[in-house]
Amino acid sequence: MMFRLLGPLTVADATGAPIPVTGGPKVRALLARLLLDAGRTVPVERLVDGLYGDEPPAGAQGALQAQVSRLRRALPPGVAVEFSPAGYRLAVEDVDVLRFEALVREGARAGAAGDPVRAAALLREALGLWRGPALADVREAPFAAGQAARLDALRLDAVEEWAAAELTAGGDPALLVRELEHLSREHPLRERLRGLQMRALGAAGRQAEALAVYEAVRAALAEELGADPSPELSAVHLELLRGGESTASQRTFPPLPAPLTDFVGREGERERLTALMAAARLVTLVGPGGAGKTRLALEVGAGLRGEVRFVDLGVVAGTGDGSGPASGEVAEAFAAGLGVRGAARLEAALAGRPVVLIVDNCEHVVVETAVLVRRLLAALPALRVLTTSREALGITGESLLPLGALAPEAAEELFVRRAAAVRPGFTGHARVAELCSGLDGLPLAVELAAARLRTLSVEELADGLGERFELLSRGDRTAPERHRTLRAVVEWSWSLLEPGERELAARLSVFRGGATAEAVARVCGPGAYALASLVEKSLVEVRDDGRYRMLETIRAYAAERLPAGDPAPAAHHAYYRELAETADPELRGPAQLEWLARLDAEDANLRAALRRGTPEEGLRLVAALSPYWWLRGLRGRVAAPVAELLDRVEPTEERGEEYALCVLAAGLREGEHVERARGFLAAGTAPLRQPYTAFLWSTSVGPVEGLRLGDDAWSRSLGLVGRALLTPAPTEAEPLLREALAGFRALGERWGTATALEGLAGLSADPLPLLGEALELFEELGVAEDVVDLLRRRATVHERSGDREAAESDRTRAERTARGAGLGGARPATSS
Repeated sequence: MMFRLLGPLTVADATGAPIPVTGGPKVRALLARLLLDAGRTVPVERLVDGLYGDEPPAGAQGALQAQVSRLRRALPPGVAVEFSPAGYRLAVEDVDVLRFEALVREGARAGAAGDPVRAAALLREALGLWRGPALADVREAPFAAGQAARLDALRLDAVEEWAAAELTAGGDPALLVRELEHLSREHPLRERLRGLQMRALGAAGRQAEALAVYEAVRAALAEELGADPSPELSAVHLELLRGGESTASQRTFPPLPAPLTDFVGREGERERLTALMAAARLVTLVGPGGAGKTRLALEVGAGLRGEVRFVDLGVVAGTGDGSGPASGEVAEAFAAGLGVRGAARLEAALAGRPVVLIVDNCEHVVVETAVLVRRLLAALPALRVLTTSREALGITGESLLPLGALAPEAAEELFVRRAAAVRPGFTGHARVAELCSGLDGLPLAVELAAARLRTLSVEELADGLGERFELLSRGDRTAPERHRTLRAVVEWSWSLLEPGERELAARLSVFRGGATAEAVARVCGPGAYALASLVEKSLVEVRDDGRYRMLETIRAYAAERLPAGDPAPAAHHAYYRELAETADPELRGPAQLEWLARLDAEDANLRAALRRGTPEEGLRLVAALSPYWWLRGLRGRVAAPVAELLDRVEPTEERGEEYALCVLAAGLREGEHVERARGFLAAGTAPLRQPYTAFLWSTSVGPVEGLRLGDDAWSRSLGLVGRALLTPAPTEAEPLLREALAGFRALGERWGTATALEGLAGLSADPLPLLGEALELFEELGVAEDVVDLLRRRATVHERSGDREAAESDRTRAERTARGAGLGGARPATSS
């Protein structure tokens, strides 16, 4: 049976045939009000206000009871209006308003996940539920005006999201033009709608009309509001003028992490958080570990408009007091989450963009996060931030949403759903409420308990909570909050493990950002056989890419159980140093992209390894990783741990080259360390062990006379490039570059090949083919600085040849690439 409010109030049976609802206007208004909260209890006071307004007549509650009695008689058989001390509840589920809102949320999530086809289909289905104005025949009721306005606004938002999804998915532009034209007349100053109308007209080949729409909006904004078009609408106009891609198809931020399970028990908090995000620029979800802050943030983020990006601070090893290396690491974590090469470029990458940052796990670096967030919000008016933490950031203007235990009914529902996933057919048990209460209703604890139904019964779980329940509810008042609650949850789960499982779980804590099965076996030793058991017991999760990862809270608890002197930390350093040293030569060969991706996946582990091992082992690791950090633009992210390593190092001539690379990675360009390193390099007589050393030192600090490159093919080719760049005569430089190019091509190495091509282009009468090939190689590597430089050089060549259209296209691409990477400018070209 379907109840319909998106148009005149109607009820239809399973065949779609209408069922009359009698009783008069008040009864129909009461039915409509209850349907808006179908399945939920509506307090009597709220119903009275909704039906009679702010000044209800005397005896309004009695009149409400009479209206409820009439409604019960008017409803079809099987439909009940239930009463409890909390209010009235209409026990129905199929209401078009609720279905519409659910479809819109699902459509928004599909769009955020990069699936415009599914998003368009869901939103089309949602909009098809409308039969006219919402609450059309009960609008005289006091509650109806506000609800109708809310639904009308949501409908308009849904139309815009549907149109954007259709355009991205390549839908019929003529259809979109027709659909948007009527709404644009009704809302002539709604800039996103008019921008979509312009895009649809442009896609339909009606560019002149699209440009006319912009001029009309611009004039209307100036006349009525004294304002200029927004940057977003101006960007659409600019793209139409240039004939380029639509700005909506240029979403540079990848989708949010996709949930692996359904969302349970936070519907009220989800609505409140959505409302807060619409009203405030900074919102913090505050609560104990395991309360589901991250999941709620992602759930709401998936439905927000604009570009939504996820920043995980869980991999930052911070001090939490605003001092030490954590400050830089927090900023670098922001940069990594945004795909920006270096924290200094954060503001440039975000400028003018309606971005929402979801910043997760702030509690251990709360001071550093607060300072950075405040700076970004002050500099970027279009930015909004949603953080999760166990304490507030403490910034003026911050809105807080406390998140504690689930309501008892929600905790039980969560347990039953998760238990059914591991024990098919499970529908509940008399002691589930007792069990959930003993776990404080924290989602993580409830889910861990449900996972144990693979091997234990509900009775066994509930009986085992006696001692642990005491610990959960009466912990040390002076201990940190997570130790009074979540520690007990994790400790209980820990106590259910076999000794071998505990040993492995403790050793797994040395990993950051997850690990492959091979890494677990090598680092954790023979106990790795228990990995599958830990996965089954939900202490370790397996990600889509096959990596094993502990929840950070469990990882921190496990780290405390790692005995002093355990071999895992040293084995972790040794494994990742070996990985880096294996990858180093591969970065100069045909498998370059594959190994860059592999090192990308292990970035957090590689940085953690820097803080382990002896100083000499640390120097070896820095030397092996220096080419990777340079190719990926990550030196700023590792400067802090490398600087810590420098403080522990006793430099020697034997390791002078590695020491010099460590100085570079720490970001030092002058001072005692730099002069000492320069001396080691100048005094060296043997060939350099790291082929990149001469290049990195000369480009960062300055050339050192007498450096000897190795005799490997890559070093020989790089030496030829260096000689060519220092040769003033083009006739002498060209053969050197051609020989270098042949050497790099033979190796299948992209960076060197592109560098040689770039040099040859500066000597060629026809540089375009050479620049084009070099550009493709740099784009494969993702080196934004080189891409920007080559596009600008190629634009100059096009302009000199008279091809202004191609020149403008390259300059536009260069500007877009620079903005996306947060580049304030590109490095000077190596040749002209």
